[in-house]
Amino acid sequence: MIASDADLPPRLGALTFHGPLSEERAARLVRRIAATGPADVLDIGCGWGELLLRVLDAVPGATGTGIDIEAGDLARGRALAEERGLGDRAVFAEESARGTERGPADAVLCLGASQALCDPELPHDPARALRELRRLVRPGGVVVLGEGFWERTPTEEELAGMWPGAHADDHFPLGGLVDLAIGAGFRPVWIETAGREEWEEFESGYRYDTELWLATRPDHPRAAETRERVDRQRSSWLNGYRNVLGIAYLTLVATAE
Repeated sequence: MIASDADLPPRLGALTFHGPLSEERAARLVRRIAATGPADVLDIGCGWGELLLRVLDAVPGATGTGIDIEAGDLARGRALAEERGLGDRAVFAEESARGTERGPADAVLCLGASQALCDPELPHDPARALRELRRLVRPGGVVVLGEGFWERTPTEEELAGMWPGAHADDHFPLGGLVDLAIGAGFRPVWIETAGREEWEEFESGYRYDTELWLATRPDHPRAAETRERVDRQRSSWLNGYRNVLGIAYLTLVATAE
């Protein structure tokens, strides 16, 4: 039996944002960006571009471009833009962000997607990603970066429970991450981090549609592989990075050249 796409688990339909970001924090970020009056906004690894669209809605006349390689998420973003009357101001481009020439822009968003700016064959390098973000924003422009950091140094047991090959060098502590941003040519005008409730909302929402699908289709041809994948991902959170890995939301202003 060959399963049709329509019979497979929906992709992240329970999530508003593809990350641990609350409505309240998102609203504050949008207000902060809108206050700078950007004429154009670039979203790196945009997914369906929820925050991008909210910024465009808050800044009449601004245009935005979202870049991602996930066609389904981009299609969702285009549909949302049309629903909100922003279709003529938002572009969703299916392409790699590495080395992109889409900038410079007045405002750049990069939420949990800095890896898209780095060489996938090398270990993730936040310093390189920050230098790329500096290249993509105009002097005086604003960058909102959502980036992982260690709340504390993980134990060997915790690392073993995370993603394959997890290492203590995979992330910086928060202070080290902010220092990298300053070294790349930014001033950190606002520093905030996701709370436990935001993480739990995201983690459960990430798996919600798939868990419902598995509960009602235990004998589906794709059930076994789907169950293994979602159980592995949940375990990596509960037995690995929960309360160890944090997400920082840094609002950065590019210094004058």
